[in-house]
Amino acid sequence: MGPVLAGVLQLLALIAALALAYVPLGNYMARVYSSDKHWRVEKWAYKGIGANPDTEMTWSAYLRGVLAFSAVGVLFLYLLMRLQGVLPGSLGFSSVNPAQSFNTAVSFVTNTNWQSYYGEQTMGHVVQTAGLAVQNFVSAAVGMAVAVALVRGFARSRTGELGNFWSDLLRGTVRILLPLAAIAAIVLVACGVIQNFSGIHEVGQFMGGTQQWNGGAVASQEAIKEIGTNGGGFFNANSAHPFENPTPFTNLFEIFLILVIPFALTRTFGVMVGSVKQGYAILATMFTIWLGFVALMMWTEFAHHGPALQAAGGAYEGKEVRFGVGASSIFAVSTTLTSTGAVDSFHSSFTGLGGGITMLGMMLGEIAPGGVGSGLYGMLIMAVIAVFIAGLMVGRTPEYLGKKIGTREIKLAACYILITPALVLIFTAASMALPTPPHSMLNSGAHGFSEVLYAFTSASNNNGSAFAGLNANTDWFNTMTGLAMLLGRFLPMVFVLALAGSLAEQKPVPMTAGTLRTEKPLFTGLLVGAIVIITGLTYFPALALGPLAEGLAS
Repeated sequence: MGPVLAGVLQLLALIAALALAYVPLGNYMARVYSSDKHWRVEKWAYKGIGANPDTEMTWSAYLRGVLAFSAVGVLFLYLLMRLQGVLPGSLGFSSVNPAQSFNTAVSFVTNTNWQSYYGEQTMGHVVQTAGLAVQNFVSAAVGMAVAVALVRGFARSRTGELGNFWSDLLRGTVRILLPLAAIAAIVLVACGVIQNFSGIHEVGQFMGGTQQWNGGAVASQEAIKEIGTNGGGFFNANSAHPFENPTPFTNLFEIFLILVIPFALTRTFGVMVGSVKQGYAILATMFTIWLGFVALMMWTEFAHHGPALQAAGGAYEGKEVRFGVGASSIFAVSTTLTSTGAVDSFHSSFTGLGGGITMLGMMLGEIAPGGVGSGLYGMLIMAVIAVFIAGLMVGRTPEYLGKKIGTREIKLAACYILITPALVLIFTAASMALPTPPHSMLNSGAHGFSEVLYAFTSASNNNGSAFAGLNANTDWFNTMTGLAMLLGRFLPMVFVLALAGSLAEQKPVPMTAGTLRTEKPLFTGLLVGAIVIITGLTYFPALALGPLAEGLAS
């Protein structure tokens, strides 16, 4: 079997698995967020934090809950890393320095999971499990809660209430993420991923000498890392490490875990707004972009015109031989079109155009299918923009799901789509202009610029993957990427929740002959076009200086 055919067959198997999970998982999540009953363990948690889960919140109260909970998470994780040296199970590792502790705490709380450290050489068992793994769960649950609040904004009318943040947070964690992660961890352990609390061992090498390896609760963290679209690897090599991802099956299974909730949330959206066809339209948009990116990535990595790459049958540099070019291409696209950041290959070693595709996937806003929760609310914001554009074309007040898109709504949507490009371009420009940061670059020229552009694209869009070749463990990059992650996560949430509150206050607008049918293929095409054009106009100059220049020159 040729490598191209193997890649295509894996892609088809992945699509089939996602299709089988789509309806049952989407319907289940809709029931979770619509139920008025509380599990006993949830009642205990509400009592412990002093929250009333039946109290409805306005968008501002909901936002305060998100920000307060996240601020406590940053502080707790920061202190845990600063005190690591005196904690049990530290494996002899010292406390993490202040700049790196700040960066890592922000990274995991914002669902970015950007890592400027070697996991197996920096973090002990307590920090990995009680700190990083816990945030993998709750940061994903926060994203899902904000998405559900926006969906309620479309579904409700004549009220400013969007549900209860504490209830949505706990249900997403206890009823969705924990069960899925437990099942996934069992599958991963059965397939060879390690799960233990062992110390450091001396391991012999094939060519002589020894190496130090430590164990850890890898399978459980790997499961939620993918399901929650988090991405922080237990080991520095991330999902390219055989302890995290030992076989081609586990590789495909981990891609499935990355994509299953973001795609299924479109079904949840359709059920909650009372029209599954609307969910299918959003799904079709996400799937079209994802499949197109996978096809482009496979083409660039298999059909590169370099003689060495042609002789090898594809661009194999930086890719695990047990996965190959096809599976690595699918993984790279899936992780950068979501907010996952896990990697099973070296993105810096992709072809010039291949590296550009990974960057463009994040620059789209990670909405195809995007992160857990963030992908759905990002796509719904783009749907509002697309409806507005269509309204301008025909001279009609735009409507979406029975709600008028007026001046307030379009301003909030515009602020949402402008904030992350501004962060990416400003921080990248500042880093290239100052004398110290460029010394962190392994390469010069277009590829070196791509390293810095990728870093801030990943941080601002809360992805977490790295282009590699960039030493990000400096005070400048730890601080600046930390700020980019904070602003890139929570400023968009302000606009999302404000938009949700504005929509929920409206009364429904009856459908007329002039209403744009947003469940039809025509709207899907319009939405895909709006996403690609808006992103292209925003980022094309920066891409032209980096991956496009490198790709055309090779």
